[in-house]
Amino acid sequence: MSEQRNWKRIRERLELNLPVRVRCRETPDFEWTEITRLIDVTPFGAGFTLKRPIEKGRLLHMTIPMPRQLRVFDHVEDQYRVWALVRHVRSIAPPGNNTALFELGVAFVGKRPPQSYAADPSKRYEIGGMTPENFSAAADLATELASSDKRVFTRHNIPVDMLIETLNDKGEVELSEHTVAENISRKGAAIYTTLLLPVGRFIRLTSEQYKLTVYAAVRGHSMGPAGVPRLHVEFVDREWPL
Repeated sequence: MSEQRNWKRIRERLELNLPVRVRCRETPDFEWTEITRLIDVTPFGAGFTLKRPIEKGRLLHMTIPMPRQLRVFDHVEDQYRVWALVRHVRSIAPPGNNTALFELGVAFVGKRPPQSYAADPSKRYEIGGMTPENFSAAADLATELASSDKRVFTRHNIPVDMLIETLNDKGEVELSEHTVAENISRKGAAIYTTLLLPVGRFIRLTSEQYKLTVYAAVRGHSMGPAGVPRLHVEFVDREWPL
């Protein structure tokens, strides 16, 4: 019983406002870093906010001046460097406000990422329940999230106006294009565009018609009628109000 009480106590979240360096590789060729502060932390996860979009299932690399008694490994290092899996994320900025802010909860998954991450950092993962028996720095707790092309929400053939914007590693607008969506659902859209955006990139979409700004992840590409390229995206911070 004493061991169970100790395990429960060590999992309780502590409100430690520690600085943290967060690194995200959206694609093999693009990554960004943001400095923020923790909201709370345990040896197995943390909560914090980011100004950059992210989605559930992505891996992040975190560098934290973590108290040594809360670490699972690297107890002698000044900085705790750990891989984290995004378990939940929500937008806490007012809709339509271009000043994005996302609240995250992450689970620490160890000292190294899964092997598949090196080839494709845009992969999404899931994690099983952690217990004292199965958590270790050497254990690969993250497994690839099975992808599915099944559409749960109906696509509507509505030509919605769209401003596509990509952000550089400093969070500034890098590329932009005014275009229209070929079809759209509550969860995603197919958009005509001449921009060459790789799978995994996060983009910002703004519609004057709907007075709405959303963030989305690029999921794929296809060719539309008359050879016009299309971008397939999934919204990551909110659903489209259809």
